[in-house]
Amino acid sequence: MADKLLLLSCCAPCSCAVIKKLAEAGTDFAVVFYNPNIRPVAEYEKRRDENERVCQIYHVPFIELEYDNDSWCQATKGLENEPERGKRCSICFHLRLKRVMEYALANGYNRVGSVLGVSRYKNLAQVNAAAEQASAETGVPYEQIEGRKHGMQELRQQLIKELELYSQDYCGCKPRKQL
Repeated sequence: MADKLLLLSCCAPCSCAVIKKLAEAGTDFAVVFYNPNIRPVAEYEKRRDENERVCQIYHVPFIELEYDNDSWCQATKGLENEPERGKRCSICFHLRLKRVMEYALANGYNRVGSVLGVSRYKNLAQVNAAAEQASAETGVPYEQIEGRKHGMQELRQQLIKELELYSQDYCGCKPRKQL
């Protein structure tokens, strides 16, 4: 099997620097957008479209998986009032990473990475723990991707301005102002 990476992306601002870096390094990869946590659907569509636009700029394949907010709501039921970085996030990360790993397994990708921990509002260790659990369940290796250090944060900020990316003010499931 060829060495192919499937990169789970939550949004263009979090993924743009990682996409650029991987593309410039000649990595064989595709970006997958699987974010059933994002609501309302109009917000989901904005983020999807911006992510796809970044992929087009860097000539990277873009894959959109199903939008199933109802299943996401079932999986996180009872955790609606959890703070960001709480139990709801762990379940959300696991659900999304496991689905992407299942897709990778069925479609010729031999490893999965994500940018779910790039935002300063997220706990990278929490993302990596969910990924390791999903990896153990699916057999698909998880590649930890650093998107904050070694100039990546600065590159992200530069690209957000340069590409005039739409930048949301909440993760997806709940506007931050309500937390």
